[in-house]
Amino acid sequence: MDAPALRIGQVAQATGLPVKTVRFYCDEGLICTVARSPGGYRLFDPAVVGELGLIRALRTMDVPLPELKRILDVRRAGHCNCSALKSSIQTRIQSIDQRLVELVAMKAELAQLWSSWQECGGVKSA
Repeated sequence: MDAPALRIGQVAQATGLPVKTVRFYCDEGLICTVARSPGGYRLFDPAVVGELGLIRALRTMDVPLPELKRILDVRRAGHCNCSALKSSIQTRIQSIDQRLVELVAMKAELAQLWSSWQECGGVKSA
C-alpha cells in the first residue's frame, strides 16, 4: 500500500526546512506536488523528503538552482547522475579556489595599506 501524501507542514517538519522554503522549491519546480487537498493544501509524495535532503546538501555547496534542477531531473529519469554530481562538486571546488585567490590578494592589499598607514593628524573622535 502506498504511503499517504504529506501536507506541506508535514514535509517541512520531516526535513527541518521552513514551510516557506518548501513552497519556494515547489514554485521553482525543484519538487512537485501530487495533488491539492480539499482545503487547498499542497500534497507531496513522501519521497520528496529525500529529494529535499539532496537539495539541502547541494544548496550547502552553493549549487545554483538551474544546476540543481538538472541534477534532479536526471535522477528522476532513473539515470545515474554520479558524473553530474561530480561535475557540480568540481565546479564548486574551482569556484572556491578562485575566491580564495581573490581573498588572499585582498588580504595582501589590506595588509599593505595597514602597514603603510600614517596618521592624518586630524581630530580624534571620542
